[in-house]
Amino acid sequence: MIPRIHKQGSNTLGLLHYLYGKGTHEEHIDPHLVASFDGMAPDPCRDPSATKEDLQHLLDQPLALLDADQRPAKHVWHCSVRAAPDDPVLSDEQWGDIARRMVAATGIDPGDGAGCRWAAVRHADDHIHIIATLVREDGRRPDHHRSGQRAQNEARRIEKELGLHQVTTGDGTAARRPTSAERHKADRQGRQRTPREELRETVRQAAAGATSEEEFFDRLASAGLLIRQRIAPSGDRLGYTVALPGDRNKDGEPVFFSGSKLAPDLSLPRIRERWTPPADAATATDGSPPEVSALPPVTGPAFARRRATAATWQALLIIDHGDDGTAAAQITAAGEIFDALAKTSASHTRTELREAAFAFERATRSHIKAVRGHDHALRQAARDLVHSGPALGRGEDGATTAMLIDMAFFLAIAAANWHAKRHHAQQAQAARQTAEHLRAAYQAAAMQPMANLGQRGRRMPQPLRHRQVAILRHAVPDLAEQILTEPGWPALAATLADAKDAGHDPATLLTEATRRRELDTATSISDVLVWRLRRSAHLPAAPENPQDKTTRDKRHVRSPAPGAQPPNRAANGAARRR
Repeated sequence: MIPRIHKQGSNTLGLLHYLYGKGTHEEHIDPHLVASFDGMAPDPCRDPSATKEDLQHLLDQPLALLDADQRPAKHVWHCSVRAAPDDPVLSDEQWGDIARRMVAATGIDPGDGAGCRWAAVRHADDHIHIIATLVREDGRRPDHHRSGQRAQNEARRIEKELGLHQVTTGDGTAARRPTSAERHKADRQGRQRTPREELRETVRQAAAGATSEEEFFDRLASAGLLIRQRIAPSGDRLGYTVALPGDRNKDGEPVFFSGSKLAPDLSLPRIRERWTPPADAATATDGSPPEVSALPPVTGPAFARRRATAATWQALLIIDHGDDGTAAAQITAAGEIFDALAKTSASHTRTELREAAFAFERATRSHIKAVRGHDHALRQAARDLVHSGPALGRGEDGATTAMLIDMAFFLAIAAANWHAKRHHAQQAQAARQTAEHLRAAYQAAAMQPMANLGQRGRRMPQPLRHRQVAILRHAVPDLAEQILTEPGWPALAATLADAKDAGHDPATLLTEATRRRELDTATSISDVLVWRLRRSAHLPAAPENPQDKTTRDKRHVRSPAPGAQPPNRAANGAARRR
């Protein structure tokens, strides 16, 4: 249940016309009173003899007790209370009780017999509006200081008592929710998300890994957005607004949103903070931090995903062991990795990765100030993902995508745990939702590469398979029996053999891979160990499949020239036997 205190107004009748009207998009159905300050207020919808002017005069009567210069300029208090989408439809009596509890909790009508006059109007199944006059019956002003927070606290109590969906407590850092009018408009246009949400996603993707204002605005233009920039007389940019080309108001004009109206961290000054170099690190000759400038150029999606996996692993360690400001910066930059990954994903993982990035957006903001500058590794990795282009979703591209998603899953879990320890309820929930979307995306991405690795593992000679089992039981005795029963064990066995062939000690790699990070949240421990070993041992994420090689060799056999004699298979066989 979400209460919202709207801006105070000065026109009681104007608000009543809106509440009893059809709505800006004709979404108001059967508007009627469900409660009022004395239970006897006239209802212009249900009482044929009552008018909206009658209700307005009744609500505003306390103003007559004050001299003209004592009357507040903004005397109209307006609160809407909306149920969650999965809540049952409440009765008028239940909504009336909710209205009475809200005006009592917020100080509008605390129950002392001299509260403000108010009325609650219901014009849809899932919400009500409460209108009140901010002058008490005794002529005094109500004590409605921090009425928004008081309404939220009361909503949490109502949710528990009525068994409704329990909304996690916010801290004021969330992005602004779409209005009901925006949601109705999106429904009419067949959009899954409102223009505000679509723009937020597009702007976040444009900012992911960007290193300058020019690059950021070029990406916005390439995404097809309409852009307006506020320019100072000096020529400096002061801000920007964006709009979807197809989103128009009633006059046919584009509906523009400023960056700060999309999300607190998407204003131009906040985006500029991402480009702050480390305060205590020397810069390279080109002005970039050394860890960025020293990296080789990106050569393709697979290489970019490997680099992002390594940066994600380092971020995990910092979140676990770093100070709050540095950890907050890593979590914020991780949002850029998710945005970049969603933007460059293959079709079979795109939906879940987009949902993961959309959910994690809430986890990137809290009241803990991020210490910018030391998150350059993640931001550079996000930039590499964007500039390397879309992954094909197969071969090394597909396997490194699975490797990165697997690591990103643990990053989301680490972020959830970090937020939970600091009582950031909404952020922790958002990170957990992200992890579930990443789990689904991983299953789609890993299906083919894990099948190929598993096929290689099952084809290994019996003595070699026994040797891998012995290595597993020696290196991780507590996990060995569970791993041996998992479908991913043959793929892990093949990976252990590849590590041995590459000159590594498989047992040492395995021990380190299980010791460095918890595995309790993994659906398949063997899958996790496959990607950790292949990353740490610098093995190809998708080694060549013998069947693919056989097929490819057959395709490359040259057909005999026209008129040529067919090969003598018997003679060739005899030659091979010799």
